[in-house]
Amino acid sequence: AMDRLRRSGLHTTVDVLGESVHSAEAAEEAADRYRRTLEALATAGLDRNVSMKLSQMGLEIDPALCRANVQRVVERAAALGAFVRIDMEDHTTTDATLDLVRAMHRTYAGVGVVIQAALRRSAADIEALIGERIRVRLCKGAYNEPESVAFRERAEVDRSYAELMERLLLRGVYPAIAGHDERLLKRAADIARRNGIAPDRFEFQMLYGVRRDLQERLASDGWTVRVYVP
Repeated sequence: AMDRLRRSGLHTTVDVLGESVHSAEAAEEAADRYRRTLEALATAGLDRNVSMKLSQMGLEIDPALCRANVQRVVERAAALGAFVRIDMEDHTTTDATLDLVRAMHRTYAGVGVVIQAALRRSAADIEALIGERIRVRLCKGAYNEPESVAFRERAEVDRSYAELMERLLLRGVYPAIAGHDERLLKRAADIARRNGIAPDRFEFQMLYGVRRDLQERLASDGWTVRVYVP
């Protein structure tokens, strides 16, 4: 499947599915699977790019265990010249996720994170990450969060996404603009054209099998498109 995407001009990132493991053994095995996946991608000549959740690495069991597992994956990624994206989960894990990403990024620049536009704190987080030169994937956010920490109305989320997207495009390090909202993706392309932002300075990201027509159209228009493959 990834080879077909590559031949059609699309890039990929792999998510080895799983989250909220309940034992240290399961978390360690998940890290091993990611290491094997990175090696398989390199052997196959495919994009060495993976996305992972910290709850799968043992965050809910023991933060030290989680960090050790992520460290093992990042070390393998560094040896292979690969990129590791740490996915964001619900708001109770945001600080722990950002702390771990910062620690990993200090040892290997090929580590990035996801920021959810729905969270009220995200504007401040984006500013900090831009200053730290950490790559960000911006998404709307899929978790049912309380109003105290998140925007609840679609218009509010869209407004936040558009504002954060523009900041990342103008000042971020190779941001990933993720989602399937054609209006917002068109707005991103318009910002890029208006400000002379070349297609190799950012990318669009979409889920495998979702809006394939839009993925292919963006790629045919010369934009970089990465597909999130489970």
